[in-house]
Amino acid sequence: MASFERRNYSDQLNIDTPEQVELHFHVAGIGSRFVALLLDHLIQFAFYLLLVLIFVLVFSGSKSTAASGELDTAGKWFIAAFIFVNFCIIWGYFALFEAFWKGQTPGKRVMRLRVIKDSGRQITLFEALARNLLRAIDYLPSLYLTGVITMLCNKRNKRLGDFAAGTMVIHEAPDAQPMFVQAPTFLVPSTVQFDRAVTAVPSQFPADAIAKLQPKDLLIIDTFFGRALDLSLDTRAAMALRIANEMCAKMQVSLPEGNPERALEAMAVGMRGGGRSF
Repeated sequence: MASFERRNYSDQLNIDTPEQVELHFHVAGIGSRFVALLLDHLIQFAFYLLLVLIFVLVFSGSKSTAASGELDTAGKWFIAAFIFVNFCIIWGYFALFEAFWKGQTPGKRVMRLRVIKDSGRQITLFEALARNLLRAIDYLPSLYLTGVITMLCNKRNKRLGDFAAGTMVIHEAPDAQPMFVQAPTFLVPSTVQFDRAVTAVPSQFPADAIAKLQPKDLLIIDTFFGRALDLSLDTRAAMALRIANEMCAKMQVSLPEGNPERALEAMAVGMRGGGRSF
């Protein structure tokens, strides 16, 4: 379930996850998305100029073309490669970056924007392709007029490509901390108590204990770390402790003292490194 509220002159989207944790996202506005798009188009233009320069240099020095006015086999293959690379620059730039850069392009990374699913999860290659194939329609009749009008007509600032792919663009939290980094001052909610002075956890759990976990358990751990940057410290600590306790119960081992995130990391490493197919 999702809800909206106005906070600090920006739209905040609240999503209740299946783990019963509420995630808060600040929906990106037209201005920041336009600046990110402009930066990405400048990068595309630079690549395109480089490609044209290479094309001119190759064919200006081609003796067979200058002498006969016809292309040899190598020239034809070069033109085919030029068309393919040009297609990738125009159509593949956004889709490939968003798919393999976790919802970001260089422009979005500079502006601290990210594309996510409506559920709050990370987008896949399918969503990245779907939202960007409709970019040409959003551009019509020019300067993304259709996309801008569509964004103004809905609270999540979605363009047509976002509706088709089930995605939206958000602002990253300004105080986000890197994942998988041990913080010396790890905060926990008042209802969660463990010794903060003890931070060490075993580098790995027994192999027979890890073997009791299933692929869906690894997915839960990965999903938690994928969302960790968008959680408050209290919520992140409580959620990590709850998941770690559930995993330890399945493995029939006790949860080590210290930061439960380190225990979850050890479980994930053990599941991936134990020769099992996940």
